[in-house]
Amino acid sequence: MSTATLETPIQAKPAKQKVMLVEGNEAAALGVALARPDMVAVYPITPQSSLVEHVAKLIADGKMDADIVDAEGEHSVLSVLQGGALAGARTYTATCGPGLAFMFEPYFRTSGMRLPIVMSIVTRDGITPQSVWGGHQDAMTVREVGWVQVYCETVQEVLDTTIMAFKIAEHHDVMLPVNVCLDGNYLSYGTSRVELPNQEDVDAFMGAKDVNWHVALDPLRPMAVDPLTGGSGGKGPSTFVRYRKGQCKGMQNSLRVIEEIHEEWAQRFGRRFAPLVEEYRLDGADYAIMTLGSMTGAAKDAIDEARDAGRKVGLIKIKTFSPFPIDALLKSFAKIQALGVVDRSVGFRWNCGPMYQETMGVLYRLGRHIPSMSFIGGLAGADITVGHFHRVIEATEKLLSNPAPIEPVWLNEKD
Repeated sequence: MSTATLETPIQAKPAKQKVMLVEGNEAAALGVALARPDMVAVYPITPQSSLVEHVAKLIADGKMDADIVDAEGEHSVLSVLQGGALAGARTYTATCGPGLAFMFEPYFRTSGMRLPIVMSIVTRDGITPQSVWGGHQDAMTVREVGWVQVYCETVQEVLDTTIMAFKIAEHHDVMLPVNVCLDGNYLSYGTSRVELPNQEDVDAFMGAKDVNWHVALDPLRPMAVDPLTGGSGGKGPSTFVRYRKGQCKGMQNSLRVIEEIHEEWAQRFGRRFAPLVEEYRLDGADYAIMTLGSMTGAAKDAIDEARDAGRKVGLIKIKTFSPFPIDALLKSFAKIQALGVVDRSVGFRWNCGPMYQETMGVLYRLGRHIPSMSFIGGLAGADITVGHFHRVIEATEKLLSNPAPIEPVWLNEKD
């Protein structure tokens, strides 16, 4: 199912899981170790740094059997991993902000070559004005480059989703790189109780590794990788189209695969996360607010308080942002009459949030008008509090009887 309730326990119980108190970056590192990558390449950058430090320590302590490459910069990090993936290695890295910008060329190439690399983006706001704090601007900036992108709400979800990401990326119907996005500062440094899966159970879940079945670096079978295509004659144009069309098909296939793998995870480990879209208290709601990432916890508290006060409001949370879960959202939007979308980044071209911009296309497909408005908050590490979400709820409720404003609402403008 494409809409689900977060972390609803099911009957199946795995082997006893170790309970730990960890920050989000350490949870990501533990998830990486359980997935058993062969190669990790790293370069530290705030607020990602402690994640790769945890990975390096796990390798140094013999708790993770992987080669680690301490490259001279992020461009080299991803270039090294491309070679590793082509040679058959399961590969991993992490970055954010300026580091993601520096690796843009190989980042673009990775999806085109259909390399199932997993990368954590510990999300960080824009480069200028200077900020080392959390925001979604970095991940949103690369949303059209062909990587699958999933966003986590909790530390436990970071751990579990990191493991699942390898299986999603390597699925033969997908074969695309995956970003696991966790909010800088809020999730990266936020400490929470987690249950650590048993290694044998994770091994059974992952199955046999099969990374480079489609293309491989083999000195005994030389082949061209990333060929020159395009132009106006010969096979160039059709070859380029075949590549792009294949990427698009893999992206659309990933929606089904993400659902299937989340369901398998729930059956094996007893923790269920919404794979694409989560509906929270949407039954009986006249209107809803939409969230992404760790802000959702405060939003749910505000929804609970508003429902207790008699307001008919619900919440829609997106987990899988790329590819955008159109069909799942259409089912959710069919239940409501107005929508407020809260972004933690800016879409400069449309003067709104990027998630709001994407949502407009889905609302068009719905076939009926739903008034909606854009809210932008939490930039550069600013809090989006329960109080802010009450403002969002009140403004969205007014859309039921008033025209929608064109300008976005900047939630932290007067904080």
